[in-house]
Amino acid sequence: MRTVSGIQPTGNLHLGNYLGAIKKWVAMQDQMECLFFLADLHAITVYNDPAELSANTREMAAALIAAGVDPDKAVLFNQARVPGHAELAWLLFCTARIGWLNRMTQFKEKSGKNREGASIGLFAYPVLQAADVLIYGATHVPVGEDQKQHLELARDIAAKFNGDFDTELFTLPDPIIEGPATRVMSLRNGSAKMSKSDPSDASRINLIDDDDTIAQKIRKAKTDPEPLPGNVNGLNERAEAKNLVGIYAAVKDITPQQVLDEHAGAGFGQFKPALAELLVETLRPIRSRFVELKQDHEQIDAILCKGASKARELAQPTVDGAYKALGLLR
Repeated sequence: MRTVSGIQPTGNLHLGNYLGAIKKWVAMQDQMECLFFLADLHAITVYNDPAELSANTREMAAALIAAGVDPDKAVLFNQARVPGHAELAWLLFCTARIGWLNRMTQFKEKSGKNREGASIGLFAYPVLQAADVLIYGATHVPVGEDQKQHLELARDIAAKFNGDFDTELFTLPDPIIEGPATRVMSLRNGSAKMSKSDPSDASRINLIDDDDTIAQKIRKAKTDPEPLPGNVNGLNERAEAKNLVGIYAAVKDITPQQVLDEHAGAGFGQFKPALAELLVETLRPIRSRFVELKQDHEQIDAILCKGASKARELAQPTVDGAYKALGLLR
């Protein structure tokens, strides 16, 4: 099994980044061959300040390593250091169909009312995503609900290319469906995703928050007056309660039902301190390592360069095979 997964290099990393992707990656690297990349080519589909993008890429790499991604177990690199991603994406643009991309709901959400003003990259980035996984012959790709459609597109592109050019070049990857708490919600609004763009810092747990700040944010998190139910169905109309239970479950690697088995009947005056303590003990060593590592640009760049060298080696046969299948001379 080989899996490939990327994460955009955003600054101000928070609990949602950790539980939504990073923690899962750490577990996966001991289960299969893994390539993890910082998706800096995806980041430029919208405007990014160049200096900020470079800093955020290094910072995200530091966060991944601090959280347990081991560059000696997994291949860790940033996309831009492997030109094959962009190269293969162009070859696949010529196989993908506009009608397929028009059905992608993520573009509609991201472009909003400014569809005509959006970049072509924002419209076509699912094809680059397809190249990201197909270039390495990935057998499995971790996907959340919002990315299932993009993996289906990657499979469609791979199947059409293989069929059009009578080749078996591309492996059709299968999804690894992510479990609960993939989408960590705001501490101030249980119906909105935890985000660095939220103007309220109280809405998120930042990776660099100290112990007291974490405890304070959990204490002030929005909840309701009802005690925790004995069954997960009792959380269906209680978005904020469901979010806190989901966070506890994801951090402790148990199910929400197991959390309720342990805390049913408890009010949030009891549950919040338990959740705060769990988060503090989990995040403290990650924060310490992250703060130390993110200052060492030389070490981060060396790790990313080493990973990119390995990634280029793995990618080149697929890029060469695509050129050959298309009859391109070079």
